[in-house]
Amino acid sequence: MSTCTYVWEFMVEPDRIHEFERHYGREGSWVQLFRQSPGYIQTFLLQDSADPRRFITVDRWQSAEAYRSFRAAHSKQYDELDARCEELTASETYIGSFDEWT
Repeated sequence: MSTCTYVWEFMVEPDRIHEFERHYGREGSWVQLFRQSPGYIQTFLLQDSADPRRFITVDRWQSAEAYRSFRAAHSKQYDELDARCEELTASETYIGSFDEWT
């Protein structure tokens, strides 16, 4: 069985770092939304030690299908939260989805 992991890179506006951490951190808005799906496992928020504006999010799901089902069921909430968080960042880059084989 494999889990599916989605990885994003963000360059956060310097004056919005704390607000970004509140939305993307361990108990943040995104995690609260993801937890509405039984297929969600966990999220890691990583901050670059050389550039404190650069963050990586790592979202783990039981499968790609679990994530697709979540997106289909919660598309409106997802899009609304994404729009609210857009102003926190200078850039957002989807790095990719990765399968973790166990």
